[in-house]
Amino acid sequence: MSEGKVAPLQDGPPSDVERIKRESNYLRGTLKETMEEQISAGIPDDDNRLMKFHGSYLQDDRDLRNERQRQKLEPAYQFMVRVRAPGGVTTPEQWLAIDDIARKYGNGSIRLTTRQSFQLHGILKWNMKKAIKDINETLLTTLAACGDVNRNVMCNPNPYQSDIHSEVYEWAAKLSEHLSPRTAAYHEIWLDGEKMVDSRESTKETEPIYGPVYLPRKFKIGIAVPPSNDVDVFSQDLGFIAIVEEGKLQGFNVVVGGGMGMTHGDPATYPQVGRVIGFCKPDEVIDVAEKIVMIQRDYGNRSVRKNARFKYTIDARGLDWLIGELHDRLGWRLEQAHSYHFEHNSDRYGWAKGSNGKWHLTLFIQNGRIKDDEEYLLMTGLREIANIHHGDFRLTPNQNVIIGNVAEEDKHQIDQLIEKYNLSDGTYNSALRRNSMACVALPTCGLAMAESERYLPTLLTKLELVLDEAGLRDEEITIRMSGCPNGCSRPALAEIAFVGKAPGKYNVYMGGGFAGERLNKLYKENIGETEILETLKPILFHYAKEREQDEHFGDFVIRAGYVDEVKSGLDFHN
Repeated sequence: MSEGKVAPLQDGPPSDVERIKRESNYLRGTLKETMEEQISAGIPDDDNRLMKFHGSYLQDDRDLRNERQRQKLEPAYQFMVRVRAPGGVTTPEQWLAIDDIARKYGNGSIRLTTRQSFQLHGILKWNMKKAIKDINETLLTTLAACGDVNRNVMCNPNPYQSDIHSEVYEWAAKLSEHLSPRTAAYHEIWLDGEKMVDSRESTKETEPIYGPVYLPRKFKIGIAVPPSNDVDVFSQDLGFIAIVEEGKLQGFNVVVGGGMGMTHGDPATYPQVGRVIGFCKPDEVIDVAEKIVMIQRDYGNRSVRKNARFKYTIDARGLDWLIGELHDRLGWRLEQAHSYHFEHNSDRYGWAKGSNGKWHLTLFIQNGRIKDDEEYLLMTGLREIANIHHGDFRLTPNQNVIIGNVAEEDKHQIDQLIEKYNLSDGTYNSALRRNSMACVALPTCGLAMAESERYLPTLLTKLELVLDEAGLRDEEITIRMSGCPNGCSRPALAEIAFVGKAPGKYNVYMGGGFAGERLNKLYKENIGETEILETLKPILFHYAKEREQDEHFGDFVIRAGYVDEVKSGLDFHN
């Protein structure tokens, strides 16, 4: 492994965000007063920083930005609201409530996120309190869906091992609850809760895990159940790999220091894959997670936010330092990691019967967007299923949905609705499209440099013509697009990835591992659609002609010399 450029331990005084958190009185700030102010649809930047902890971002419609500037109007401000649902498991009643909120207060669509949760767009400031109240009444929450805290805990929604999934899901839910912020600010601001703390006496309230300034940056946890790595466990700040032996959950391998984000042109930022550091028993998992979160709280970079993720904390100090610090705080040592094997990080579509005798149907939701249009009443169809479904809905890490735990006698009724609304399990799509993923990007994401969700389907249609010609339509290849280098669609792990550089221009990466265990490598920089197609066509034909038996595309492009293998994020830019 090359030396690379490692982010500094600490580079100057705390950032301004640290000031905002410290002065916020445990995430209150002036949010309550700000949200009641009716003159502007926007909010001040300090309060917007705090809004993230409450599960929301202020955005504006960038499609309308120039026109509104010409008219001397403020931007078309709106809020994105993200719901926290550990493991992506929700009830039909919760699904119906989210559907209702999206149509009543949002833009009429639901976005399934890459962290197995719901995202609602287009909520106006004066509807925010009503929307969050309605979400809370379903026993879901937006608290800590964003912000410098632990985010939604991901969990493999494996339909083939329902008994194991149920047990693993319980640990995901316990982790989520244990690492939730304890501040009463959320209930005071959004749910009309009694004011718990006087701003002059903030010492009465504490955050036992996070402290008054919370974490240096966001923190992500995911639990994978082999052979599926659909949660992309190596992309998580903290990952757990479930070890199942003789049909029982023995415990978890512990994975640390993954992360996808970077900044174009800055070699001190890079995606990184997590590293396995040992094994813990199921009842030790919360202790391990708590101590690792607290290590990041105490040692993460609070000066430069782009270097504040846990991967940089580890790379700056070394993996041995982390293990030693963790063991000191635990008072006991992790066991040696157990063997495991991942086969893929994608979803298995269609009906599958679980070991509990119930059925599970995985539907293909392109880029996670659920909405109705004239030709495809996807939102209506899923609403009708929720009205008669007695099991659960499981949101997958690949932005799809599983109609879970369907009794044999109910299967026919759901099949009738699937046929009526022409809902898709993706079987008529190419394998490339079924293994695709995109972030939201334009028009709502303020960080987007290029299109993603709205453009990837069009590019895939043109790539499918190449695949058909090469005889690769049914060959599974992971392909992902992100509108910027922050990596919300986890592009750095894809076999083919596009990362936005400018309007209509993307960096092209290749060589990620099919099971999500290896980073990809930059192949072409700042190119548009024509050059993308001209670049990939001969490589796909070469793959079709000279691949070895069962050789995946990411492995082939490394063997064929198109890109070098990347074993660590420190090699990503070299």
